[in-house]
Amino acid sequence: MTPQATRLHITFEDNTLLPLLYGEHDSNLARIEHQLGVSLASRGNTVTIIGVADAAEAARTALAALWERVRKGLVLGAPDIDAAVRLSRDSGAEPDADLAQLTRPENTIVTRKRAIAPRTPGQARYIETLRAYPLVLAIGPAGTGKTYLAVAQAVSMLARGQVDRIILSRPAVEAGERLGFLPGDMREKVDPYLRPLYDALYDMLPGEQVARHIESGMIEIAPLAFMRGRTLANAYVILDEAQNTTTMQMRMFLTRMGENSRMVVTGDISQVDLPAGQRSGLVDALEVLDNIQEVGTVTFSHLDVVRHALVTRIVRAYEAQDKRRGQGT
Repeated sequence: MTPQATRLHITFEDNTLLPLLYGEHDSNLARIEHQLGVSLASRGNTVTIIGVADAAEAARTALAALWERVRKGLVLGAPDIDAAVRLSRDSGAEPDADLAQLTRPENTIVTRKRAIAPRTPGQARYIETLRAYPLVLAIGPAGTGKTYLAVAQAVSMLARGQVDRIILSRPAVEAGERLGFLPGDMREKVDPYLRPLYDALYDMLPGEQVARHIESGMIEIAPLAFMRGRTLANAYVILDEAQNTTTMQMRMFLTRMGENSRMVVTGDISQVDLPAGQRSGLVDALEVLDNIQEVGTVTFSHLDVVRHALVTRIVRAYEAQDKRRGQGT
């Protein structure tokens, strides 16, 4: 028996903002229709939603959340549409309360090139944690914004003079941190491993400013091995892909923290590239630091993935497989 269709209406008060909400040629509405299996018809400042009850209500909730983002001057892209749909459909009993977190002014990070607002409640909690704790461990799958938001917060604090420099690091585990066999000078050897960090910086600062800050040392991007023996004061320090550190490397990194510094450690403990039998430094740190009040921990799930919608389904499939294997099935 086919479920009976429900008809809902949602009205927006400012016609001038509707093109930003609807998208070019109503592309944002079409994206919601495709993902939820509903029909959306716009007439003036009212959208009529037709579909089965749950899907129609999810569309209404998603549109309301996206409208709030537009009202606050945020630009909508496909990941924003996908995140709002996913959250309104999958977040449980109170999607409106969850979505309200995303447009709170205090959860927006302002950088030179853009204002960055969270797209999921998990990202909102992460931003709150980044502001509250000197050391943050962020764990979760690819595409959840772990590194991107940490870099945004670092850039914002640097612009406000709250730190003097930014230090971004990753373990070059694919080369065993023995980079001599690669062609080129040291920068050419390590750049392929650090490219995601450069990409995040160029998304938040003008290119010439990034180059100038790197040249002056105000921004430093280096493999983890370069951190040994240093004390990092007045700095915002981010260790990315930390699941690929050894326990000794992680201990070395965490003890580099100096006066007035902030540290963020990000990683996905389901994607450890260390040799078989070698314990991940990130897994170890989660246990060792568990009872230290000054350490904030944020765990992301597939609901926080803000890349292509297919990535969410891929992450969910792997999580289900990991659960089955853990249960011995």
